[in-house]
Amino acid sequence: MIELLIIWLATAVGLGVATLLVPGIRAKNVFAFLIAAAALGLINTFLRPALWFLTAPLSVITFGLFALVINAFMIMLAAALVPNFEVKSFGSAFWGAVIMALVGIIGFISIPLLTGADINWYSYEYHSQVQHY
Repeated sequence: MIELLIIWLATAVGLGVATLLVPGIRAKNVFAFLIAAAALGLINTFLRPALWFLTAPLSVITFGLFALVINAFMIMLAAALVPNFEVKSFGSAFWGAVIMALVGIIGFISIPLLTGADINWYSYEYHSQVQHY
């Protein structure tokens, strides 16, 4: 459960940084921003895996960079669904996706530091720091 909270927090922080740095992404208030972060998390949970599967050949050809295009579309979809959250153009959404990817990498790296989990390329496992006798 804490891992999902950390991932949502990384999404919210990434979206916040993108809102601050990219002129075409704007939230009119904090409430709209938090709803947009939650909507983006739900969109990424349910819709993005299907799009990644459908666009796998493009992702292979572009060495995974097409994932940024998919993420940009997810940001634009969140903006279309959430009132008072705006994305003016695909370019703004793309740069927002780049910023969110960088913040997401930082969040992914911080999960083991915050939860005591071991992360490797093959699996994600939680190991409690408490000794059982």
